[in-house]
Amino acid sequence: MKLLFPFFYLIFFLTLDLQGNMRGAWIASVHNINFPSKPGLSESAQKTEVLRLLDTAKAAGLNAVLLQVRPEGDALYESHLEPWSRYLTGAQGRSPGYDPLAFFISQAKTRGLAVHAWINPYRAAANASHARASNHISRRLPQYAYKIGNILWMDPGAPQVRRHINDVVRDLITRYSLAGIHLDDYFYPYPSPKGGLPKFPDDKTHASYIKAGGTLSKSNWRRHNVNTLIKELDTTIHSIRPNMQFGVSPFGIYTKGSPPDVKAGVDQYNELFSDPLAWMKEGWIDYLAPQLYWPDSGPQSFSSLLRWWRHPTVNPRGVPILPGIALDRMASHGWDRREIDNQLKIEKSTSPRNGGGFLLWNIDPLAKNTNGILKTIRSY
Repeated sequence: MKLLFPFFYLIFFLTLDLQGNMRGAWIASVHNINFPSKPGLSESAQKTEVLRLLDTAKAAGLNAVLLQVRPEGDALYESHLEPWSRYLTGAQGRSPGYDPLAFFISQAKTRGLAVHAWINPYRAAANASHARASNHISRRLPQYAYKIGNILWMDPGAPQVRRHINDVVRDLITRYSLAGIHLDDYFYPYPSPKGGLPKFPDDKTHASYIKAGGTLSKSNWRRHNVNTLIKELDTTIHSIRPNMQFGVSPFGIYTKGSPPDVKAGVDQYNELFSDPLAWMKEGWIDYLAPQLYWPDSGPQSFSSLLRWWRHPTVNPRGVPILPGIALDRMASHGWDRREIDNQLKIEKSTSPRNGGGFLLWNIDPLAKNTNGILKTIRSY
């Protein structure tokens, strides 16, 4: 591997950090949403898709892409810690014959794009019935792997699981010239569509914590587990790469009543056990990208939410808030392009920006230029 910190790329990253205004798009590998478009494509076909996606990002005036390199305890890069992703070849552990992350980085560099490695920390399998390699985390730590519905989750309360995630991130930032590490919102399982939390079988893990002298209730302990991971990753990342960006994209609403003028269908604090306000107040993250996937007119108003996340009482350190904007809703929910245009205007006019910017979910509408969206994004 000869990708570690090329001088030009390092200067580019430092300049981006100083200027702020990150404009990025998520490139999802889980379920072959964006890359690769299906498993089993040849190396040449996969590389052609990489170039198309990066050319799309460049044409849209973006300066960053967030590539999902760990969708389910696997790797879209050469790793001695985790198996190759089945989304590449159709079989977990089978090499695609090249290193997709290395290729993404080298090609992004020529286009002036930063690459952030997006990892899912606790999802072990998007479909628990699929075969998993012998070195997969669920095979190494089966006592902490739980099937919830059809998804396999690792236990956030297990120190061994958190240690492995830190090892994965340490390996990534040591061997690849990445601009950042990015986490998504899956810490504990979401409520079912009908409401109610699924049974998460972490009684033994919590009991071990109590036996060791812990005093937190299970709910507070679960939030503490997530906070601990965020704090540990902050230390892991910035002890090696002080200027690297570490960000998280949590659910867009903090909890019921916060903000008071927004209706919360999911209670992030009490149901997902995620406390992004603590991460901001403690300075453990470099930016936050709440998923504000709602129209501005409605019970989950985009502008109300963005004002709340950026308000100094919520965000006293002025951590940059980069709203996640749902481009895919143009196809799935019939949004007009004017809704996206309006949200981009709101982002630019909502202070304090502290650098500002946005992240787009996901890159596919840009690649297809749905409703002529490329021109709209490029104008910002």
